[in-house]
Amino acid sequence: MNKTDAASLQLMAPVREGAEMPEEHRRAFTSEEIGLLPLTAFVGKIILVECDRQLHQAMHVLHEEELLGFDTETRPIFRKGQIPPPALLQLAGHKDVYIFQLAKLADKAVLAELLASRHTVKSGVSVRDDLKGLKQHFEFTERRFVDLGEVAKKLGMMTHGLRNLSANLMGVRISKGAQCSNWAREALSTKQIVYAATDAWISRELYLRFVERGVL
Repeated sequence: MNKTDAASLQLMAPVREGAEMPEEHRRAFTSEEIGLLPLTAFVGKIILVECDRQLHQAMHVLHEEELLGFDTETRPIFRKGQIPPPALLQLAGHKDVYIFQLAKLADKAVLAELLASRHTVKSGVSVRDDLKGLKQHFEFTERRFVDLGEVAKKLGMMTHGLRNLSANLMGVRISKGAQCSNWAREALSTKQIVYAATDAWISRELYLRFVERGVL
């Protein structure tokens, strides 16, 4: 790892010096253990952003947030080849979750401004891949992104994915039933919308759990 990569990783995983997680949170969780946990999903207001007017309305709210849960969804490809850009961008604030259908939005510069904001922390898992995909849609300079998987690795935790971290730190199970569905479809199903909103909401909640434990 070169100096640039190391510095970038530190920004993505700003763990406090000397911070540690208790042993019970460092161990691996089996699929069987996760399967026994209560299923959870986001139950608040979900706002689907399908046009630039809705996009600008969303920006007025999201720029006021200090912490956003961040995720994307990409149409699955079952043959080898170039991975398509994400179909959705999800951002979860303290009350509502916004789902942006990117193919329907023209003024993506306002999204670039939010993703570059120094005021707002954006928290997710596998953030680098999501950002790389988004840059196929529009250019931006990412700032104040935190990758919870990298945080978990730095803390010596055996579980790094969103589902495992949800079980580990929150004692809940999130559904992966819609993961391989067609995210590029014109009209998303209720199941898809709830799934996408839940991933962004959980990403925000997990960041807060790490903060509560004094590691961020």
